[in-house]
Amino acid sequence: MGNQFKTGALLAALSGLLIAISYWVIGGSTGLIIGIGLAAVTNLFSWYQSDKIALAAYGAQEVSENQAPGLYTMVEKLSRRANLPMPRVYIVPSPTANAFATGRDPEHAAVAVTEGIMNILSQQELEGVIAHELTHITNRDTLTQAVAATIAGAISFLAQMLSYSLWFGGMSRDDDRGGNPLGVLATVILAPLAATVIQLAISRTREFSADAGAAKITGNPRALASALQRLEATARQMPLSANPAFEPLLIINSLSGKFLGNLFSSHPSTEERIQKLLEIEQKNLTTAY
Repeated sequence: MGNQFKTGALLAALSGLLIAISYWVIGGSTGLIIGIGLAAVTNLFSWYQSDKIALAAYGAQEVSENQAPGLYTMVEKLSRRANLPMPRVYIVPSPTANAFATGRDPEHAAVAVTEGIMNILSQQELEGVIAHELTHITNRDTLTQAVAATIAGAISFLAQMLSYSLWFGGMSRDDDRGGNPLGVLATVILAPLAATVIQLAISRTREFSADAGAAKITGNPRALASALQRLEATARQMPLSANPAFEPLLIINSLSGKFLGNLFSSHPSTEERIQKLLEIEQKNLTTAY
């Protein structure tokens, strides 16, 4: 129930932001009506197409069992343990080490890993990463994250188009049909930031749940902790490039820095995630004895 409430709150906030943009930019009741229509269309479109958009954003390529037998078998084995239908498997042709899952429900899910992550992680570490992504699918986080990323991306794109209009004189006070210039300026500066903050408001807590789920599926919390430590080091040196709106989908955030990095991170700190995984390991050992 908590996740459903947060999902509804997130989509409502992002939709409200879209409506507000149209109201301030276009002006009056016309802007309000257009904003409501735009929000409805964007929500419906992203509900059914957000997974395809996310996979395309990272250039992910679907692979069969014959093309990637080791990876495919690993995903299949872990899916059985998680009581999930077999998701589609994708590889991102990038030396960057990262992974993500997407899809509106377990029956329409996909797991994607980069070539880089398969090269630097051991088998047990990669199993931990994939189990983490499968837990996101189980918890329906993939729908929330993908839809939010699509809407936030639309907001950022609209703001960028508006900035071009300002630079090239596309809008002015002399145009009766034009929008409010101050509203346009506020949209260009604040809308992408607001969309990002709304995304991050519910994204971080889901990572802890996915980490705990991975520990349960694999029975090896330390392997995922080790993987996160490796990924943290490489992500700062070689981030996975795409629309920043899709950053929350990734298992590790590529944004570095002490203050701003934490403020705008879509994930909890890696140190905190590792600590919680090691606590799970210790609890399991205590229970066993």
